Amino acid sequence: MTAAQLINILYNIVDRMYIGRIPGEGRLALTGLGLCLPIISILIGFANLCGMGGAPLCAIHRGKGEDEEAEAILGNSFALLLLFGAVLTALCLLFREPILYLFGASDVTFPYAEEYLTVYLLGTICVMIGLGMNPFINSQGFGRIGMGTVALGALVNIVLDPIFIFVFHMGVRGAALATVLSQTCSAVWVLLFLTGKKTLLRLRWSAFRLKGERVARILSLGVSGFMMSMTNSLVQVLCNATLQQYGGDLYVGVMTVINSIREVITMPITGLTNGSQPVLGYNYGAREYGRVREGIRFSVQVTMAYSVVIWLVTLAIPELLIRLFNDDPALIAAGVPAFRIYYATFAFMSFQMIGQSIFVGLGRSKNAIFFSLLRKAFIVAPLTVILPAWFGMGVNGVFLAEPISNVVGGLACILTMYVTVYRRLEFQ
Repeated sequence: MTAAQLINILYNIVDRMYIGRIPGEGRLALTGLGLCLPIISILIGFANLCGMGGAPLCAIHRGKGEDEEAEAILGNSFALLLLFGAVLTALCLLFREPILYLFGASDVTFPYAEEYLTVYLLGTICVMIGLGMNPFINSQGFGRIGMGTVALGALVNIVLDPIFIFVFHMGVRGAALATVLSQTCSAVWVLLFLTGKKTLLRLRWSAFRLKGERVARILSLGVSGFMMSMTNSLVQVLCNATLQQYGGDLYVGVMTVINSIREVITMPITGLTNGSQPVLGYNYGAREYGRVREGIRFSVQVTMAYSVVIWLVTLAIPELLIRLFNDDPALIAAGVPAFRIYYATFAFMSFQMIGQSIFVGLGRSKNAIFFSLLRKAFIVAPLTVILPAWFGMGVNGVFLAEPISNVVGGLACILTMYVTVYRRLEFQ
């Protein structure tokens, strides 16, 4: 899973580099894409609701030797993905104009955002299948196949992006079309494996019929990942709207680049923490608590080592990172100080990602949900509004909300995990 996330780094960098370098309109096109990110986060949230909710349950039931129930969870999760995908596609297409203006679009950036979003939404179901069903491959121990899902999508997107954007002159629509086609390939890959002979748990028609109690368990455990995506979306909306008020389109573009870099540098952390969940869940279900503690120690050590290194690198070369996406002098001048504020305490954010993934892997949904809400909804969102307005900090207040939340939310999550999970497993 970590290798898959590293492959995804290349995909994300190249995808947004192309958009940011569209001749004569790269900065505005990149800003338009940034306005779509909260909506994309919502779609990812629903994929996580099913995938991150169902896959750990599958691992736990496999650890108990209950393969029939594990397959039923797989089938119910897939049916939920199809249902959510169809409803979200219809709603977002119907209300995309008021949503984009609510999320911080101006008359200048709206056309770019609308072009990208319209094409992207047409592939919503494929996007959700690729994202939501791949965890079920990883939870069975087929890490290389799961990596192949991401690698295939990344390769197709990297090849198609320059063709659609620059050869066919499709601009942001070309970027969205390349993304949709790449995710379609990933979805086909996932479905071929989960219906094939090599999989341990097979996707069967008989398991598609939804059962209330099973659906409740899937959604309950998946709410953590869902709330993380939803709160990320909320914060992106607030940031874009507040930055539009205090700094205009330029600072919305800066935040787009910052979010792009954050997605890239947190992907290995996501791979490490999500990759630990099947191991933790399987051994927890088998009552191998010593192995669970060993898995927790490994996750913490490796994730923190990576976080500290990438944190120092990010603070050292902000201008170079911005230039990867766009070399507009105004964007660089505004972006460098914003980068240093936003990433001032980045390493602390990994504490929450570690703690929350452990809660999910062990089926402790209430803890995971609480800490999903704490950092973003209860700390970042209020500070994004309060710091610029009450303390006169303007755009700097928007960027400062993130490092404050990293320290408070991250420490609270990891310490709670240590006291309520790691220490208690020693005596079981």
